[in-house]
Amino acid sequence: MHKHRPLIKPMMVVTTSGYIVSVLGPYLADSKNNDANILKHMICHNAEELRNWLQEDDVFVVDRGFRDAQDVLEDLGIRMEMPAFMIRGDKQLPTLDSNKSRVVTKVRWIVEAANGRIKQWQYLAKTLPNSQIPFIGDYVRIVAALCNKYRPPLSVSSEEDQEIAAKMVYLSQRLNTLQECVENEGLDRRGFNWTKVDSENVTPEFPKYNNTELRQLTLGVYQLRMAKSYTHEHMDVDGGFEILISDEIQGMVCAKIQSRHMSAKQYKCWITYTEGDIDGWYCKCKAGTRVVGMCGHITSVIWYLSFGRHQESLKGVRNWTTSLEDASDIHDVIDGSDSDGNDNDVEECEKARVCYI
Repeated sequence: MHKHRPLIKPMMVVTTSGYIVSVLGPYLADSKNNDANILKHMICHNAEELRNWLQEDDVFVVDRGFRDAQDVLEDLGIRMEMPAFMIRGDKQLPTLDSNKSRVVTKVRWIVEAANGRIKQWQYLAKTLPNSQIPFIGDYVRIVAALCNKYRPPLSVSSEEDQEIAAKMVYLSQRLNTLQECVENEGLDRRGFNWTKVDSENVTPEFPKYNNTELRQLTLGVYQLRMAKSYTHEHMDVDGGFEILISDEIQGMVCAKIQSRHMSAKQYKCWITYTEGDIDGWYCKCKAGTRVVGMCGHITSVIWYLSFGRHQESLKGVRNWTTSLEDASDIHDVIDGSDSDGNDNDVEECEKARVCYI
């Protein structure tokens, strides 16, 4: 069962500004009421006269759970945009698919933000008794109406936003030339000569960026928000964060970084730069081919090398594990049963006595 407890699902239609157009349901949350079937139900039953205010050439930005409703929308002349799927057996999304997925998620964050705004109301943020089921739909609609009336838009288009959008559309059609270089020249082969260097002393020619320049490079703030703690965490783990350079290639660094999700998984990434500018990146993770922004692994490396290492201290980052005990830290214990009765040995055993609970 999803989230291991009974659920019901209100369905919201949200504009790109965060305005909640409609709240439908709530629906059951079983296998027959997935996102695609709910959308089909809404359109087929013309819930809240949905088809009356939808127009041909409108765009629905959705997540992958709505894929089976694509035919229904196309019959109405509506285009569906969602993140790309990775073909079974592949380890990475192709560059153009990865670019498209980033463009979609850049637009669709507004839906998650609207959901988060609704959950700020304590009543809707808690698990509710079954006796409240008849009223939940009305409560969600009331809260949505209050948010529309009294809360500011979640997104207001600005000149800077339009520039970012134009840049993302342009980059979405570009291939990752560094990926081609890595694969064609065998830079990911074990036999290629890479030398590990201290990240504090990596080539001084690596560009320096400020926070504004980093946001323009990453085309977003989500990865940057994670970069500080992500970098700190992986630099404290042996083998988790390595910087490599090669005498054969100038203007390139390679990094090995631990996966956040699997302790046994490491990703390799490459970054190229010219004087004062980073001009290419590629990571072996699933989304590492994209040139519209970059994955969290590359972001953390760039953030540290271009900004973090030049700061006196990484403020706001703390290794909380120092407050915890490590059960793997077990010293050798002298076993008193091996003693030949010597008083000195007995005394040593007394010092080494361990109490187990």
